[in-house]
Amino acid sequence: MPRYRITIEYDGTPFVGWQIQAKGRSVQGCLTEAVRRFTGETVSVRGAGRTDAGVHARGQVAHFDLVRDWEPFKVREALNFHLKPDPMVILDAAVAAPDFDARFSATGRGYLYRILARKAPPALDRNRVWWVPRPLDPAAMAEAATHMLGHHDFTTFRAAGCQAASPVKTLDRLDVSVVGEEIRIEAEARSFLHHQVRSIAGSLKQVGEGRWTPADMKAALEARDRARCGALAPSRGLYLMDVMYGAL
Repeated sequence: MPRYRITIEYDGTPFVGWQIQAKGRSVQGCLTEAVRRFTGETVSVRGAGRTDAGVHARGQVAHFDLVRDWEPFKVREALNFHLKPDPMVILDAAVAAPDFDARFSATGRGYLYRILARKAPPALDRNRVWWVPRPLDPAAMAEAATHMLGHHDFTTFRAAGCQAASPVKTLDRLDVSVVGEEIRIEAEARSFLHHQVRSIAGSLKQVGEGRWTPADMKAALEARDRARCGALAPSRGLYLMDVMYGAL
């Protein structure tokens, strides 16, 4: 029974998130249905990251097993055909090792958060950026971000309902850059807590507005108290960019 690894790009706007739920269209559900239409098999499609409603992906990874041995290019083309008209495409498909697991074999994940800081609202990127109609200070945001790097208890920046066994994570990268009128926050870690990136982005925005200093960001982290977190950034600005693996 061959195992297939697929890389997926999607606009999360119309979906209730990655995971199949009782109501609404999910990314996982649409993929499962596309595989069924292609092969006649009902499979379990397992993803590397359980993105929330409205969160986008440029490099989500998933795996599933099939009874028949299909050429990977056929899997990619057939799934793309059956996924239409949903805003989702398979970028790549490959045969994976029998013990490959899209989630548990991952050695790292990379996220991007986009903030559009300008007076006029977005037209083309309406559901793909967080619009902030005022200038932000990216230098202050970058300074504040340095306090997040490394091995910490991120209780302040996790969702109340987060199911992770521990709030302790190692944040390997948290960069703040400017591209035109856009401020981009890029984060990398082996794994993240639920809402961790959006919580950090929301707090960095407060630094950018001058409502917090970089020292306030550090104090919020050290407080280990969800109540000390800034407002949660909206899901529309978040992208799962990449999932990293060791030698496969």
